[in-house]
Amino acid sequence: MESKKLSRALTAILSIFVVLLVITFSVGLPIYFRPFYYMQIDSLEVTEYTWHSKEEIIYSYNQLLDYLTLPNKEFSAGVFQWSEEGKSHFEDCKNLFSLNLTVFIISLAAITTAYILHKKQKIKFCRPCGYNLLFICGITIIGVFILLVGLCSIDFEFAFTLFHKIFFPGKDNFYFDPYTDGIILILPLEFFRNCAILIASSIILISLAFIIYGITEKRKTTK
Repeated sequence: MESKKLSRALTAILSIFVVLLVITFSVGLPIYFRPFYYMQIDSLEVTEYTWHSKEEIIYSYNQLLDYLTLPNKEFSAGVFQWSEEGKSHFEDCKNLFSLNLTVFIISLAAITTAYILHKKQKIKFCRPCGYNLLFICGITIIGVFILLVGLCSIDFEFAFTLFHKIFFPGKDNFYFDPYTDGIILILPLEFFRNCAILIASSIILISLAFIIYGITEKRKTTK
């Protein structure tokens, strides 16, 4: 009985780490894969909004992303002017990006450790209805994200504002004035919408892979 309880507890804990790994990996895609932004500069007509060249826009974007993703990097908005209030918001963003990376690393380390211990038969995991842990995680993630994607597709601007109110409680410095923080002109709402689509697509595809693997693995074990 005690071994079953331990197995269930370990399965639940590892499931949380798997879900966190999928989410943080997907969130990191538009952050660390910078060509995702470069490819949209023309389609979003960013040069027309800013009156700056594509090279200057890429330079400014890289300066901002360097600050957001690299330690001990001074804030810079490239060729654009910025205000202390705008800088404060990006400081908050930097903290969130660092948190996302930290959770990703911890989750990856926990899953790797659990996998090694499982292979050495040091620990065991539950198989609800005969399915492995990845199948359960895939079903859970897809269910939650279909709901979230549905809400975002109804009114993305509302979802965008709600996101900021949740993750930046008590602050309204995410409302940028382009006259004092010109960097916002190269980050239109459509870009963030595309980031959300990329993140959601990644999560769903990984979850579907988990589900397919879980079904295939169960069929093999039941033969």
